[in-house]
Amino acid sequence: MACITKRRGRYVVDCYDQNGKRYRKTLLIGTNKDEAKKLLREIEDKIERRTFVTDKKTKTFQEVAKQWLEYKKTRCRETTWEMYGSHLRNHFDELDYRKINLITIATIEKFITSRQSGDMSLGSLRKILVTLNQIMSYAVRHRLIDFNPVRDVERPKAIGKPDESVEMKVLTPEQIRDLLDAEADLKYKTIFLVAIMTGMRQGEILGLKWSDIALEKKQIHVQRTFNHGRFFAPKTKGSIRKVDLSPALVRELAKWKLASERNDLNLVFPSKVGTPMECQKLMIRHFIPALKRAGAPRIRFHDLRHTYASLMIAQGENIKYIQNQLGHSSPTVTLNVYAHLMKDSNQEAVCKLENIIFKGTGHNLVTKAVKENQVGL
Repeated sequence: MACITKRRGRYVVDCYDQNGKRYRKTLLIGTNKDEAKKLLREIEDKIERRTFVTDKKTKTFQEVAKQWLEYKKTRCRETTWEMYGSHLRNHFDELDYRKINLITIATIEKFITSRQSGDMSLGSLRKILVTLNQIMSYAVRHRLIDFNPVRDVERPKAIGKPDESVEMKVLTPEQIRDLLDAEADLKYKTIFLVAIMTGMRQGEILGLKWSDIALEKKQIHVQRTFNHGRFFAPKTKGSIRKVDLSPALVRELAKWKLASERNDLNLVFPSKVGTPMECQKLMIRHFIPALKRAGAPRIRFHDLRHTYASLMIAQGENIKYIQNQLGHSSPTVTLNVYAHLMKDSNQEAVCKLENIIFKGTGHNLVTKAVKENQVGL
């Protein structure tokens, strides 16, 4: 049975942990009885939740992080695992040797503040917090701590900067035509056209094989991506999808298929030696120079995907269809990324609603609206 005793003028907490092992702790000189009782209650609560660990056996953040990283090795993509490892090596120095149960909400908020006051971008900070959140959640699941402090921390926001969505760059139809006219090489012109007309990611385009393209059905079956010198399965189930092709894109792909040389990997857009094309070389040697020749703003290749989405939204396409074509996991993701591109007013929509409800019924609301329009009200 848990109790408090006094020995040589100092209080001693005496109890048995969740494993039936006796635990005794002599408290500091000056600790009063109420403080001792409070500590005992806290220990009993932890024993009841089976999360009690003695101070000597409590793991440091670094020890828990290493265990978590090993656990994740077979549960995520290799590149994601490498990113996690990079985060642990480079961003958690002040937490590494702290006991995992002493990391509080205040600790995390101080961590965030120190990063925001430095040169770290908001996007990088958010990614690091995702890693930190997973480590602390792992600690909770393994009963090393009672709760995850990252969960209750206020997420970092841009300070004195415009919303990140404003920074999204897209090309206008005229700029798209100028870009395609500025690229004389059929292979690279076709790559740009595929990106603009399908919204596919750069890695998905470079990983394409001719067996993925059904020209007669006017569809591309996205089944893999090429990044960091390796082929991967798409990151989510939603990324494995069939993308519709316009007639013009089908013609250009057919033209390129006739002009291209065969390669052992059956790649649609191989390098000169038949291996997968490197993303950086595509950017530096072809995409950026073509933008410059076209007089178009300098953008990322990924902004061609944003261009596709913005044009589809502008022409009023269903958000569920756009989500499927882009390979997002849900329409919510698509809305979160592109909501700022949607019109905040739509007279055509409300007029259609009015017609559905009142047209042909002779309702006095319609008659009154007509009269008001006639007198200019």
